[in-house]
Amino acid sequence: MFIVQSYLLAVVFCFITMLCWGSWGNTQKLAGKTWRYELFYWDYVIGMVLFTLLLGFTMGSIGDQGRPFVEDLMQADIKSVSWVILGGVIFNASNILLSASTSLAGMAVAFPLGCGLALVLGVINNYLEQSKGNPALLALGVALVVVAVICNGIAAGRVSKQGNNGSQNKKGAILAIIAGLLMSTFYRFVIKGMDLDNFEQPTAGMLTPYSAIFIFSIGVLLSNFIFNTLVMRRPFVGEPVAYKEYFKGSFSTHLVGILGGCIWCLGTAFSYIAAGKAGAAISYALGQGAPMIAAIWGVFIWKEFKGSDKKTNALLAIMFLFFIAGLGIIILAGGN
Repeated sequence: MFIVQSYLLAVVFCFITMLCWGSWGNTQKLAGKTWRYELFYWDYVIGMVLFTLLLGFTMGSIGDQGRPFVEDLMQADIKSVSWVILGGVIFNASNILLSASTSLAGMAVAFPLGCGLALVLGVINNYLEQSKGNPALLALGVALVVVAVICNGIAAGRVSKQGNNGSQNKKGAILAIIAGLLMSTFYRFVIKGMDLDNFEQPTAGMLTPYSAIFIFSIGVLLSNFIFNTLVMRRPFVGEPVAYKEYFKGSFSTHLVGILGGCIWCLGTAFSYIAAGKAGAAISYALGQGAPMIAAIWGVFIWKEFKGSDKKTNALLAIMFLFFIAGLGIIILAGGN
């Protein structure tokens, strides 16, 4: 299987993770013009599962390092598999709430709030699980990101007061916070089932990144029959939606959702692969720079802050600056 051998390449992989995690929501926005997000989410999950298989039989099966994808799956023990599935279940609950938040309040609000909170708490959780990286620099980097998240929250609040959908923005922000709390825990459970210290000769019974992301996606798929079914019957926005509506979607609409799942899955797989060299806390922290990418999409492409006053625009500018500074320091934390 393909294994990252240098910290620099691990950082590159983490930046790809950041781009993927911050961009997949665009597919929801595209599909949302004609398609309920509950229906979009089924395609998203299907895309995720399919892409894990593609990764497993390509990057996970080439070369002579580590265990090949199928062999790794066959030798995995129940304990490792259970940890990873649990991570998938927790992630799915948080991601459905984040998707609902995006529908209510937009990407520029949902992603910075939800993912920003997940970054702060997730870094702490993952560092406690694997203490790799300079803790002082890591804390400073995360602190700068916290300032960025606060700036975004204030800016979003100002937009809520200026617009006519303040109640929806408030509800979306609350859902984003709950999603962030849940999302901060899933990564730690996944890495409990992986041998991050030695991908070349992993411990018997434990998983490598390619098998872990596949089992993780199965956890997401299985839990989706519960979580998403509940949301379809009691939606956060609009009327209840029936399963028969899913089969009325056009091929292009389904394809957009599947693409979203593939994009997210690529980013997550690269995060797991990079964690072996960069450490879980660093890999997770850099990937969670996704709010900056999402906010760029929300501000400049989707125009979610269109018509904002100068103070709101200044807050957004400060948010971007602090995100960039925070990510740079987090990279230094791993290098040291």
